Amino acid sequence: IGPKRIHLVRCRGGNIKHRALRLDVGTFSWGSEGCTRKTRIVDTVYNASNNELVRTKTLVKNSIITVDAVPFRQWYEAHYAVPLARKKAKYTERQKFAEVESHLIEQFQSGRLLACISSRPGQVGRADGYILEGKELEFYLRKIRAKKAK
Repeated sequence: IGPKRIHLVRCRGGNIKHRALRLDVGTFSWGSEGCTRKTRIVDTVYNASNNELVRTKTLVKNSIITVDAVPFRQWYEAHYAVPLARKKAKYTERQKFAEVESHLIEQFQSGRLLACISSRPGQVGRADGYILEGKELEFYLRKIRAKKAK
């Protein structure tokens, strides 16, 4: 986590890998809403394989991280709001289906969302992932609370 630093690594067959040594932004997808935005990576909060990766804030596949919620909040407000009278029917139709989980609402209020990295930053040089929702979000919230209680 820090300003972007990517090294090129030659591998077998003369191919090139992009090794991300430091990253500060990534592309994350909000699955239930079908929205993908580039957002700032804030912190690494949990890693199932090794606590050392959390302490050193290393970004690897399946790391649970916090990302900035602002791009997703802006998209949600723009998508479900009622700004113009002539588009009112369109927005009222959308608002019927505008439901967000309570855990996600709490995270939006704090300005940070929990996300999971699904790409391999050390191999491809970028951090792509998805926003945690549903049972997966509850599982990791339990794990993070248990870790803080120690």
